[in-house]
Amino acid sequence: MKQKMLWISAGIVLLTGWWFGSSLAAELKIGCVDIQKAVNDCNAGKEAKNAIIKEVEKLQRLAMEKQKELQTLKESLDKQNPLLKPEARATKEKEFQDKLREFQRWSEDNQNEISQKRIELERNIATGLLKVIQKIGTEEGFNLILEKNEAIIPFASKSIDLTDRVIKVYDLQKK
Repeated sequence: MKQKMLWISAGIVLLTGWWFGSSLAAELKIGCVDIQKAVNDCNAGKEAKNAIIKEVEKLQRLAMEKQKELQTLKESLDKQNPLLKPEARATKEKEFQDKLREFQRWSEDNQNEISQKRIELERNIATGLLKVIQKIGTEEGFNLILEKNEAIIPFASKSIDLTDRVIKVYDLQKK
């Protein structure tokens, strides 16, 4: 709700600037930043992405091992099935189903954990980027810096796009 009001306010400011002519518009200094691009392209974002990829690859290897174990257990169960008494067959099938459910829960938990890590890393980077944006806005006398988002701002001139500068300043601060 707050964000909607911010965008509506920003739109009103922009419309007011255009409405009152070039004298007010000339005094209005506007910039925009593609925060998602900045998160992805800054050094911290690239490092975070690589860390997540490594973790996913590690978990994929573990998942393949667990799947092989389940497959071997299933094949063994299928071979023994005709020879087993009904009670023993039911017990073995229940053990297999339990292990299968355990594997599925393990997979879901890992996917959720990785997703949460990615979100947390991106949130931390975005917080740092917002501080840089505020600093640039204050130091350079911007009246308004908008988030470049195609759903909300379908066009923004490259001359007001601050994304590359924000990335550069953020990376320098992190060194």
